[in-house]
Amino acid sequence: MFPQLNPASSSDRVLSSSQNKVLRNTYLLLAATMVPTVLGAWVGISSGFSLFAGSPLISFILFMAIAFGFFYAIEKTKHSVVGVYLLLGFTFFMGLMLSRLLGFALGLGNGAQLIGLAAGGTGVVFFSMASLSTVIKKDLSSMGKFLFIGVILLIVASVANIWLQMPALMLTISLLAVVIFSLFLLYDLQRIVNGGETNYVSATLAVYLNVYNIFSNLLVLLMALFGGSRE
Repeated sequence: MFPQLNPASSSDRVLSSSQNKVLRNTYLLLAATMVPTVLGAWVGISSGFSLFAGSPLISFILFMAIAFGFFYAIEKTKHSVVGVYLLLGFTFFMGLMLSRLLGFALGLGNGAQLIGLAAGGTGVVFFSMASLSTVIKKDLSSMGKFLFIGVILLIVASVANIWLQMPALMLTISLLAVVIFSLFLLYDLQRIVNGGETNYVSATLAVYLNVYNIFSNLLVLLMALFGGSRE
């Protein structure tokens, strides 16, 4: 007379609900990170901020030290509201770092259009990867180590190009960065969907970094290929 509860089915529903909550909170926090990013970029452009005004190598080391300091602090506090505030602070810092690129783009005759195109292209990539992460059944976890190696190689090539100053290498790095971080975005989103990431602060940080790098490198490519003369 009474329906039998399937323990496995009940457990699956609980797990699915938890995964959906992490994914929903990740998307909401990701949207919130855009505010301090834009604010940081505006402050940087208005003030002429540039961390790379001095020695490029020293500036790069300083940037990495600050970024990894944020990573460590966010990871340590990811289960509290402090982690959220630190993440928002980090995105403000990344907005500051983006201001030099945006300022250069705005100095071009069609710079505003290129920034809009880069933002639109990033949005297309994001929604495409978000859709794929829910329909691809194959586990992509094995991709992680190869993508991480790819990021390390990109960093090494970027540091080398500080001295080489080769435009062709810069464009190659940006093109590969768009591809690698697009795949990293798919990888990170699938981890959330499949329950591999259970903390929305950590998930948001990973997705934000992917989106940030896709946008910035896509803008570099668009400026190189379609940038007008400087005003």
